[in-house]
Amino acid sequence: MKNPETGAVSIEIENLSLSFGETEVLKRIDLTIEPGEFFAFLGPSGSGKSTLLRAIAGFGPTPKGRILIGGEDVTGLPPWKRNVGMVFQSYALWPHMTVYRNVAFGLEERRLPRDQIKDRVMGALDLVGLADYADRRPSQLSGGQQQRVALARTVVIEPRVLLLDEPLSNLDANLRVQMRQEILELQRKLNLTTVFVTHDQEEANTTSDRMAVLNDGYLQQIGSPVSIYDQPENIFVAGFMGIANILKGSIRKEDGRALFESEKGTLLPLETEKQGACSVMFRPQNIEVRDPGSIAGENRHLIPGRVLNMEFLGSIVRYDVAIGGDRVLVDHSHQQFEPPFEPGAEVEVALATDHLVTLD
Repeated sequence: MKNPETGAVSIEIENLSLSFGETEVLKRIDLTIEPGEFFAFLGPSGSGKSTLLRAIAGFGPTPKGRILIGGEDVTGLPPWKRNVGMVFQSYALWPHMTVYRNVAFGLEERRLPRDQIKDRVMGALDLVGLADYADRRPSQLSGGQQQRVALARTVVIEPRVLLLDEPLSNLDANLRVQMRQEILELQRKLNLTTVFVTHDQEEANTTSDRMAVLNDGYLQQIGSPVSIYDQPENIFVAGFMGIANILKGSIRKEDGRALFESEKGTLLPLETEKQGACSVMFRPQNIEVRDPGSIAGENRHLIPGRVLNMEFLGSIVRYDVAIGGDRVLVDHSHQQFEPPFEPGAEVEVALATDHLVTLD
C-alpha cells in the first residue's frame, strides 16, 4: 500500500514461485516490505536473491503468484510499466555519453520537455554530489563516481521503488563502506522503498531496517539484523549470519530441568520446554574462557576444557577449545598486557545459559 504522508509504497509478494525450464529457483515466497523501508535480500550465490529482485522489476519469466507495488498487481506488467528504478551490478552506463546524457536518457525516452529534463538531471546530480561532473564521460570517473551516476540515473525518473542488485561488489573494501552509507543517506532523503541484494552480511547488517535470508530458493527468515543474528530459526541462518558454535544432540528432562546432551557427550543445562533431537547454537563472544577453579556466576555454566589453538586478532583473542568431544570457538576481549592462554592450557569455558539458542 501507499503511505499517505510520505508517498512511499509497499511491496507485497504472495506465494511466488519461479522456474527456469525444469529448475525451480524461487519456491513459495511470501513477503511484505513496508513503505519507506530499506530491505535487504541476503544469501549465498545461487540462493535466488537476485532472481527475486528481478522478478519485482519485471525481468525474466513471469512467476507464479503475485507481486503488488503500492497495492497494484504488477505481476504480468513489463518493466517499463512498473515505474521502478534498478541499479545493476555493472552500472550499465553508456560509455560514449556524458554524465549528463546518461542521467537524462530515461527522461528523454519519456519525451519530457527539455527545460524539465535539465532541472531534474541537475537536481539528481546535485543529490549525489556530481553536479560539477555533468560534462565528463564514465571513463573519466572513479568507480564510486560511476556508482553515483547510476544512482542519479535511477532516481531522476522518480521511481516508486529503488532496486539495488549487488551495487557495491565492484568497489574496493574502503569505498564500499563509504558508498553504502551514501546510498543509505540518499534513501532516507528520498524516503524511497528500497530493496538491496547482497551476499555480504556486513552490508546487510549496516544498511537494512529488515532483511530476508534466502537459500536454495526458499525464504529462511525475515527480521531485523539484530533479531536474526541473535535468534536464528535454523542451522543455515545461524551459520550464515556470522561465526557460530553449533552442537547437534538432543534434549531430555532431568530433575525437572531441560538438559542438552551433544552427540559427543557435552552436557548443557537449558531454559526451554523443548525435548528430543535438536541443535544448540551460541556465538563465540557469548562465552568466556577462564582459569580452572573460577566461580561460575549467575546463569553461567562451567565446562572443563583445553586450548587447542589461539589466534591474536588485535581487539580479541580467538580460542579453539576442546570441551569433552566437542570443539568450540571463544572470542575473548584482549586487555593490554594480559597474556593469552597458550595452546595446551587447561581452562574452564563459561557459557551464559540464557544465550543458548535451540534450533530444530
